[in-house]
Amino acid sequence: MMAGIAEKAAVKPHKKQTEFARVMKQLRKNKVAMAGLIVMAAECLLALLSPWIIPYDYTAMDMANCLKGPTAAHLFGCDDMGRDIFSRVLYGGRFSISIGIIAVSISTVFGIMIGSVAGYFGGQVDNVIMRFLDIIQAIPGMLLMIVISAVLGPGFINTVIALSVGSIPGMARMLRAQMMKERDNEYIEAAQSINCGRVRIIVNHLIPNCISPLIVQATMGVAQTITMAAGLSFIGLGVQPPTPEWGAMLSGSRQFMRQAPHLVIFPGLAIAVTVLALNLLGDGLRDALDPKLKN
Repeated sequence: MMAGIAEKAAVKPHKKQTEFARVMKQLRKNKVAMAGLIVMAAECLLALLSPWIIPYDYTAMDMANCLKGPTAAHLFGCDDMGRDIFSRVLYGGRFSISIGIIAVSISTVFGIMIGSVAGYFGGQVDNVIMRFLDIIQAIPGMLLMIVISAVLGPGFINTVIALSVGSIPGMARMLRAQMMKERDNEYIEAAQSINCGRVRIIVNHLIPNCISPLIVQATMGVAQTITMAAGLSFIGLGVQPPTPEWGAMLSGSRQFMRQAPHLVIFPGLAIAVTVLALNLLGDGLRDALDPKLKN
């Protein structure tokens, strides 16, 4: 008897692997996706710490160094007003990256709310919501953002609003499609049989089982939003100078492209590296969240 008790005590309880742990395990196997994650984490950290680590004040002007190329003192050179480009690119990451993350977060939240209602209830409710989204999506995305930015005016908050509105229909449609697949499964019928409320079914059962494609879409959506934010700033409808947003820096430097190409090279590289890292991470997340890869 004592031997049996000792044998049972020696057996370690098996811990059930959580979904997050499973996804991270799959993600770690993808070296390219991990590289994208590391690059994005480093960029976010540098942007967060930029007020304390930039070598110069991003607004400080030194007219003696106007359009000066990269040197040991100014790694990325200086702009047409003698401002240090390295400091401005580093500090500008706070605005460019935060615009992408905040705008996608807002559009994802509203997309989940709209898509879950349309997907769960279906029928006339779904028809009304989808026709409204059709009207929004009938307008080209960039044109819609330009119109909203022109009406609200330039600035950080208005740029976030413009970018958020244009992304909501896509998020809502994706969640609706996933929810319509899940709503007829047996576990939903079981929840309904015990008088589980509709809100509880949607929040506790349907959304957790439908959220995976939305996570991938949101990750890649941040990259797309950063690019669109740069486009709005480039045409003068986004974040305004002297705020060192990457798109605004490109817009302000376009007239000096031939005589001082470093003014556009480094902000452009910052955008390109960020978008590439997010796309690599998004591809890795799509593979990690694929149910076919589950053990």
